[in-house]
Amino acid sequence: MIKTDILIVGAGPVGLFTVFEAGLLKLKCHLVDSLPQVGGQLSEIYPKKPIYDIPGYPSILAGDLVNNLMEQIKPFNPTFTLGERAEVIEKTGDKEYTLTTNKGTKIQAPVIAIAGGLGCFEPRKPPIEGLAEFEDKGVDYMVKDPEKFRDKKLLIAGGGDSALDWTIELANIAKEITLIHRRTSFRGALDSVDKVMELAASKKVNLITEAQAIGVRGNGKLREVIIKSKANGEFAKEVDNFIPLFGLSPKLGPISEWGLTINRSAIEVNTEDYSTNIEGIYAIGDINTYPGKLKLILCGFHEGTLMVQSAFKYIYPDQKLSFKYTTVTGIDGLE
Repeated sequence: MIKTDILIVGAGPVGLFTVFEAGLLKLKCHLVDSLPQVGGQLSEIYPKKPIYDIPGYPSILAGDLVNNLMEQIKPFNPTFTLGERAEVIEKTGDKEYTLTTNKGTKIQAPVIAIAGGLGCFEPRKPPIEGLAEFEDKGVDYMVKDPEKFRDKKLLIAGGGDSALDWTIELANIAKEITLIHRRTSFRGALDSVDKVMELAASKKVNLITEAQAIGVRGNGKLREVIIKSKANGEFAKEVDNFIPLFGLSPKLGPISEWGLTINRSAIEVNTEDYSTNIEGIYAIGDINTYPGKLKLILCGFHEGTLMVQSAFKYIYPDQKLSFKYTTVTGIDGLE
């Protein structure tokens, strides 16, 4: 059993910054996320996409923002359960909740802060007959460990940042790599597009545009992907792994079963402290809703800041909360 002061469901930017604000009040945090790494959408979908509305940064890459947040919260030693989905919440005592993940991990805390962004992410799967038969047998919707694909023949499909970034990353690992996209233009960062074009020009990547995968074949394991190309018609491509990267579809998932007040797939909150209709449970970031709500990272930072103030008073009603400025005390003075 893992015990903490604040259990944060979601390790995206808002969840990570909340660790910092909680740490200033000497509250310990444990974060749970269904993705295998921290950062939420910033890490999973567009790590190299520039963000322009973070105070103090005219522009910062999404992946760099995640790295900076991790560095910022390091003094407060947060703990993580990654690659597991928050499944069930039970009230197990006075000011005590126990959350169980889909893999059976149990975390106990008096306060739960739901910072799940747009919810759990599920891969957008191409409508190819028989594709599910080869999932984890040659068909992968995410790249969790690049080493899995070393010396393999890979086919990546997609035109966004994830497809481009992983094509670049895996080009030095795979035996052979092919990228197909149904259009001639890409949606990803220009720098990534240029790098893929350079790899294609040097024959390190086989780039096929105006093409899409329409079928799969194999015997217990994927062997071929059928490609329909404007230039070459239909043909079979021998591969070890097919990686369609068409983004992730957000869903509330099990959170919708927790008894919270839901409005259009978002959790209603009180803007005084971003508390929900259940005492001790809060919702911050894109997953909540209230009049005037803006789904911006900086708004989530504000919500997390006010939430931890309320959480402290809820956990320690008899203690006086003394707000301190980090410009005066520094982080060391608050640990």
